[in-house]
Amino acid sequence: MPQHDDIAREFIETARHCLSKGMHKIEHCVNQLSDEQLWWRPRPEMNSIANLMLHLSGNVRQWLINGINGARDTRNRPREFGDRSNAPKAEVLAKLQAAVREADEVLASLDAEKLIAQRRIQGWDVSVIKAMFDSISHFRGHVQEIIHMTREQLGEQYQFDFVPKGAEQVSAND
Repeated sequence: MPQHDDIAREFIETARHCLSKGMHKIEHCVNQLSDEQLWWRPRPEMNSIANLMLHLSGNVRQWLINGINGARDTRNRPREFGDRSNAPKAEVLAKLQAAVREADEVLASLDAEKLIAQRRIQGWDVSVIKAMFDSISHFRGHVQEIIHMTREQLGEQYQFDFVPKGAEQVSAND
C-alpha cells in the first residue's frame, strides 16, 4: 500500500509534468507565429495569444510561486489583458518561461505536509494542493485556447507537435 509520501511525490511529479507539457505546447505554437500573429485578436474585445501568455505568467506567479510560498501578491490582472504593447514574442515567451521555471522549483520543494498547508490566494482560502490543481488546470485550459488560435491563423501551415504512429497511439489519443 502506498505511503502518504509516495502519493504526495507522485502528485507533485504529475503536476510538474503537466505544467511542463503545457509550456512545451505553448512554445511549439509560438515558434510557428510572427510577433504580429502573437498579438492578433479574433475580435477586438477578445484576447490575443500574447495576452493569454501574460495572463498565465500572472496566474502562475500569484498561485504557484507567491501563493504557495506565502509571498506578497503583486499581480495586476487587468494589465495582463489590457496590454497592447506588441512586445516581441521572445520577450513575452521569456516572461512565461521564467514563471513556469520558478513554479517548477516551488513545486519540486513540496512534500506531503506542505501539500495540505492552507494559503490565502486571490481572496480564497485554499490548500496548497487545491492551489496547484486549480492553477495547473487553468494553465492547460489556456494552452488549448492558444493551440486553437494558432491553428486558426496558420490553417494548413500549422505543424502538429505530436502525430500518432501505429494503432496503439492512435487509439490511445482519440
